[in-house]
Amino acid sequence: MNRFTQTLATIATALVTLAAIPTVVHAQADSKMDMSQMTDGEIRKVDKDAGKVTIKHGEIKNLEMPGMTMVFTAKEKSLLDKVQPGDKVKFAVINDGGKMVVTDIQTVK
Repeated sequence: MNRFTQTLATIATALVTLAAIPTVVHAQADSKMDMSQMTDGEIRKVDKDAGKVTIKHGEIKNLEMPGMTMVFTAKEKSLLDKVQPGDKVKFAVINDGGKMVVTDIQTVK
């Protein structure tokens, strides 16, 4: 019986460890995407009240999306404080349940 209890404890520990792996990998992938998957674009319109920004952009590789002009939702409205129409930018975007969300935006000189 002691050996059986030891085996169950080992299995339970392994399951807990395995269950945590996807969360860690997902978090690492998100932070890598924010830093390395920046897309070139030009701000066309900013609606700070609605938290939306219209960007004419090049290919968004992480979403396999061709270049076009479209409206994005800002993850945080404060991201829109640093941009205005005509600004050249690099930005990161994710697909959040079908909604395109800008997670980072930097002006380019």
